[in-house]
Amino acid sequence: MSDLNGPSAFADDGRATIERTVEINAVKIDNIDTYYEIERTCQRILEGGYSRIALQFPDELLPDSASVASKLRDITGKSVFILADTSYGSCCVDEVAAEHVSADFIVHYGRSCLSPTSRLPVLYVFGQQSISVEKCVSEFDRLIENKDTPIIVMYDVTFSHAADQINNQLSKIFTTTIATKITKEANTNLNGQETPVPDTQLSEECADTTDDCCGSGACCKQPIVNKAHISLEQAQGGRTYELPEDVKLEDCTILYIGEENITLTNIMMVHNKCPVITYNPEKEEAHKETVPVNRLLMKRYFLVQKAKDADVIGIVVGTLGVASYMTIIDHLKKLIAAAGKKSYTFVMGKLNVAKMANFMEIDCYVLVACPENSLIDSKEFYRPIVTPFELEIALSKQKEWTGDYITDFQRLLPGLRDDDFTYDEEEEREENLSDEEPHFSLITGEYKQGRKYGSKKLDGTSLLASGITDLSLRNNETALSTLLESPSGAFLKTRTFRGLEQKTGEHEASLVEEGRSGIARGYSTEKDLNTSTP
Repeated sequence: MSDLNGPSAFADDGRATIERTVEINAVKIDNIDTYYEIERTCQRILEGGYSRIALQFPDELLPDSASVASKLRDITGKSVFILADTSYGSCCVDEVAAEHVSADFIVHYGRSCLSPTSRLPVLYVFGQQSISVEKCVSEFDRLIENKDTPIIVMYDVTFSHAADQINNQLSKIFTTTIATKITKEANTNLNGQETPVPDTQLSEECADTTDDCCGSGACCKQPIVNKAHISLEQAQGGRTYELPEDVKLEDCTILYIGEENITLTNIMMVHNKCPVITYNPEKEEAHKETVPVNRLLMKRYFLVQKAKDADVIGIVVGTLGVASYMTIIDHLKKLIAAAGKKSYTFVMGKLNVAKMANFMEIDCYVLVACPENSLIDSKEFYRPIVTPFELEIALSKQKEWTGDYITDFQRLLPGLRDDDFTYDEEEEREENLSDEEPHFSLITGEYKQGRKYGSKKLDGTSLLASGITDLSLRNNETALSTLLESPSGAFLKTRTFRGLEQKTGEHEASLVEEGRSGIARGYSTEKDLNTSTP
């Protein structure tokens, strides 16, 4: 008779999970000093007088992290730490992880969204991907017949080291060549002075206002683009360019150098009136982008209509490092409240379908994140996920869909925007909009009756409700008796299962008995299955 070794199918020891491997395209770099700019990094550390350095690597560059840290430690004599997995996208600077080791300086390696940081100084080291400058210029020359066409040269940050050479050669071929400037460090200082940033100025509105400040004071020091001659399209994160006075944006052609990624998608969404030509340095091929931008915009417009029909909106915090993220969250809360809707705030790290489906009472989510992580394809999610810009269009009477698009929420901050945006007054909303007035939904094709939250017209319990608007009152029998502006409580009331209930006095008391001991695969009262039988 064969030996019985227990129900192996139900007794996994976890070995498969521990030994499972994840495929990552990680390649060790031969010339570390040049690729990771060791000399420039050490010079910046010593000039700034920093003592605790945090290094942030993406997954594909982790094989070189120990070698880079060792070189920096030997040359500078400072304490160097390698940050582990980031809480959000690797393109964002992880200030939270850096503060866990009390770091006073961060070196960010690899691709970056170039979003401004709020607290710690950052040095960007993009890496130097190989590119044939001559081939790149010849491909653009071949595809653009009219040499008088104004061109705007943009590129992935990993090819920024060759930008000057490419711009110089293109300027010899085309009449008007507009170069893009990329920020290579943020919040750094030299001898106590802020590092000058071209074409920027400090925000007087932010410096003189305390209501819209994030509290750290760093946002008020963050240089912003001079709005006198830089438009929204010309300033995206750490990328800026200047148009000549006689050149219009819609007359320009954008030349993008790099692979197809979310950076290219953001550029095409914001500059949806301009033709785009991309060059892939790896394949050494250039082509005109035929991606239907209008179709992408219509998908986002569909999400705007979904947000307009929502009564309960979840604000998802997708970053803890981008400057002024607390300010934009406060702005969204005021916007949602002014529209008579209810908001909840969630901090849940990296998003996935299962995690977002736990909150059934939420009708729509708005994601506060960097431009590279804001455009979420929510087709597989239980509820739609929109950007702060899309939520403004959905909820504000002053905003209309024109086709112009903004992915950087910094452009929506109060005091930094160039429009005349104001919050809807509650008194005006109470007069012009009541619960009896439904609105027509473009999603369902029917009139939708929306519930309004935050109304001042309450009964005698208004004083009580003002302090506990997110709670539910229970009577002596622990039954749900009164709901005060709580969509979560209303949703709980409709559920058939609400968790364990005491039901005191409905069941007879039973005797206490000694239960089983041991583990599930072999309790002490069961037969020993490991012993063989003759």
